[in-house]
Amino acid sequence: MARAYSQDLRERVLTATAAGTSARQAAERFGVGVSTAIVWVRRARLNGERTARRQGQPRRSKLDAHASFLRELVACTCDITLNEMQVRLREERGVSAGIGTLSRFFGRQDYSWKKNRARRRTG
Repeated sequence: MARAYSQDLRERVLTATAAGTSARQAAERFGVGVSTAIVWVRRARLNGERTARRQGQPRRSKLDAHASFLRELVACTCDITLNEMQVRLREERGVSAGIGTLSRFFGRQDYSWKKNRARRRTG
């Protein structure tokens, strides 16, 4: 994803348009896209917004709504696998989620479970 333009450049474009230059002329003068300059000027005129907005999508998961259900599954059946969770989620909640989605969900929740060390093979 590209980074936002600098605040200094944004201010120079907005100052030029406030002084009477059109947004298209300011865009050409400062080397930004015409549509970018038009959006900056429109936002500044409508609500005084002169700073860049946050980029990207918020980090959400479709499993956030089912967090308590998934934690119950782990609490009730401590040796449940991600494949088994995937099947139970589809059967009981009607939600289709991949193994990777489940793994990332539990990773973001800082929820992990480890295998019993006593059962490990000796080196």
